Amino acid sequence: MYYRNIHGVVFLDKPVGLSSNIFLQKVKVLLRVNKAGYIGTLDPQASGMLPICFGEATKFSQYLLNTSKHYRVVAKLGEKTDTFDSEGNIINIRPVNINLHKLKIALSSFFGRINQIPPMFSAIKYQGKPLYKYARKGVFFSRKVRSVFVYNLKLIYYDKISIAIDIICSKGTYIRAIIDDLGEKLGCGAHVISLRRLGIGIFSSSCMVDFEKLKSKLYEKDVEDLYKKEFFSINNILLDMPIINLSSHIVEKIKCGESVIISTNLLKSGLVCLIEENINKNFIGIGRISISTGKLIPVRLVTRNKIVKSFI
Repeated sequence: MYYRNIHGVVFLDKPVGLSSNIFLQKVKVLLRVNKAGYIGTLDPQASGMLPICFGEATKFSQYLLNTSKHYRVVAKLGEKTDTFDSEGNIINIRPVNINLHKLKIALSSFFGRINQIPPMFSAIKYQGKPLYKYARKGVFFSRKVRSVFVYNLKLIYYDKISIAIDIICSKGTYIRAIIDDLGEKLGCGAHVISLRRLGIGIFSSSCMVDFEKLKSKLYEKDVEDLYKKEFFSINNILLDMPIINLSSHIVEKIKCGESVIISTNLLKSGLVCLIEENINKNFIGIGRISISTGKLIPVRLVTRNKIVKSFI
């Protein structure tokens, strides 16, 4: 069977009921690609944005993973579960005696830097196995407290039985843990009944494409046309980095792992996106500017002799 070499990122809308890995395998089979991986695991019962990187883009996925995440969560009040969501067993039922004022005060405590204890039902690994496998057998461990950051938290609706909240947070934040902690602050308990990821970094829900839509477009058009309209080039996921255009002569040195002297009058020390200054604007990789030495140092490059377009 013929397999394609695709280099880029697509922001797929993962449906409820599939694990992130199973969904990835469906995409790989559909597109018949050599290399692919997803960024940021979504639980099977969660839906929304799941970035899938193809080919050389997998090398740079960490830079997208480190950006903020945007979620919309719906929670049921009055019931606490062992998994912090509706998939688990109810372990406590309490009356809901709160008002909007009390709810807003409780929500305000989750802004900014907060500490979390990750759920036992999570993919965090202990001795090579995810914690949820231990939890399903009734084996529980103490977990280290994590420091995460909530950039924004907005109450969407509240009807005394359930609430919906929009949350923008740092990587590694467990929304289920926020809802469980909120339920304890309110004194009634709570658990997640719906979770949807709406965005990652600068990429919003408008960037997402449905799997069935992707499938229908694949049947209607050739892959190159689909690639141009639904995929993002690698440097698109590095938009927060300054761009440096390099001559072909300098590019050859960089590809050999050499550091080069470069004019840095308009740049600060830090990571930069490297583009070859030619008609194709090929993406080269990521470098680091050192103001003290005046050098551009290669950090992460595409595989030598592979051509990756920077703009599609």
